[in-house]
Amino acid sequence: MKSLSAKIAGVTESATIAISNKAKQMQREGIDVISLSIGEPDFATPQHISDACIDALKRGETHYAPSNGIPELQAAIAEKIVKENHFPCTPQQVIVGCGAKDSIYETCEAVLNPGDETIILTPAWVSYEPCVHIAGGKAVFHEISQKTFQLDDSLLEKVNKKTKMIIVNSPSNPTGAVFDKKSMQLVADLCEDKDLYAMSDEIYEKMIYGKENISLASLGDMHERTITINGFSKAYAMTGWRLGYAVGPMPIIKEMSKVQQHSISQVTTFAMYGGVAALKGDQQCVENMRLEFDKRRKYVIGELNKMGYETAPADGAFYAFVKVKGDDVEVASRWLEKGHVAATPGSAFYAPGWVRLSYATSMEKLKEAMARIKRVG
Repeated sequence: MKSLSAKIAGVTESATIAISNKAKQMQREGIDVISLSIGEPDFATPQHISDACIDALKRGETHYAPSNGIPELQAAIAEKIVKENHFPCTPQQVIVGCGAKDSIYETCEAVLNPGDETIILTPAWVSYEPCVHIAGGKAVFHEISQKTFQLDDSLLEKVNKKTKMIIVNSPSNPTGAVFDKKSMQLVADLCEDKDLYAMSDEIYEKMIYGKENISLASLGDMHERTITINGFSKAYAMTGWRLGYAVGPMPIIKEMSKVQQHSISQVTTFAMYGGVAALKGDQQCVENMRLEFDKRRKYVIGELNKMGYETAPADGAFYAFVKVKGDDVEVASRWLEKGHVAATPGSAFYAPGWVRLSYATSMEKLKEAMARIKRVG
């Protein structure tokens, strides 16, 4: 038989999904596994959002919609961007995708030519590199200081004539760190001086604890060269809805639209009405979830520190990034096999020697998970 795609053969499977699948398999075998491996809020989608989707179904919103999104959702997103993220945006600059991941992939396809280099700041989420790779680009990694988890001038050393784009993720998955104004301004200055594009993944923007959220596109003229990625999965507990979006300069959005038209066509029509309700409705549900995450964050970080573990600044998202002794893959395997706690090795995020724990689960389970980790070491 003829060989298959070499490009896809070079892509590794998602480590977070692989570990989650293994934990679920153990659970099916009757093993009491506590999964802290995947970033999924344990809350139900707020009722008013589900009701809006059900109402849309009942009135027959089950047919094709505009590929870039229904006008109501595009307008709601644009309004939110201007009000909360503080940079110019029109509804035409919005493209609604199947989750933030889909929007990230489409951005890479729209921006990169074969051989173009994209700087990825590590520790980094597992899917950035594959998206760059599939689009024909080359990933160049820059390790963030593991003391401050902020950026410094060493970033400049990774830029050359082939550099096309830099990916920024704040709050960070996996570290939970939030970039300060100085770090964000460094990226902005670099992009403007070297004529680079930036992709700013802000999916965790609503989950910040005592820090300021800064949208990269709000700095100077960065809205003219930044594709801002966001979605509904984390803030509104809508992971299964597969509803995300990108906002950017019109030339890039037009190219992303081509990718979308020839791949997913559009996001599920009735789901988009749930997105409208999410943005236009009372935001107290988001704040309630954030406050609960904050309680869990303080508990988990406190318990890990008592055990002698060093952790990254957990200023955002819902992850504890834990520095471990020895091989992180071995540690995560021991926690799973002996302690029945599923966690993700830092090596999956280009950070050997660390392990990521998600505290997006109940306090009861977190207490038991911490006790199990303490027992197995």
